Amino acid sequence: MKVILKEDIQDLGIMGDMVNVADGYGRNFLLPKKLAIPATKVNIKTVEHEKRLIKKRKGGILREVTDIKNNLEKAEINIAAKVGENDKMFGSITSMDIEDKLKEIGFNIDRKSIMLDSPIKDLGIQTVKIKLHPEIIAEIKVDVVPE
Repeated sequence: MKVILKEDIQDLGIMGDMVNVADGYGRNFLLPKKLAIPATKVNIKTVEHEKRLIKKRKGGILREVTDIKNNLEKAEINIAAKVGENDKMFGSITSMDIEDKLKEIGFNIDRKSIMLDSPIKDLGIQTVKIKLHPEIIAEIKVDVVPE
């Protein structure tokens, strides 16, 4: 029996794949649980049309995210930190501080997207990665200056 998968199924295929399965497996498991649909001519055309629409939308989203990445990388991010003797910082700069600064200059970036291995504890320019999309990562320069 040929079916078109509506969801990813381990060891069988990914959503949109047309696969051959045993008749009983298709009739008794995949179809009743709406994990697949029969591979008729109409269903095949519908799935192909949906794939084209998804690909088109994905291309638009990637263009938007690329524009955001380019604007982020051009932005100047200066964060003031309290310092003591010998320019030793009190505390550190965290992803939350970077998120607040980005919101100040007009970027709505979630702090979970900021890929900071450890808090910044030194003055000067640091490179910080921001995951905007699974395929796109922006690198921004954060300048930590004395307050």
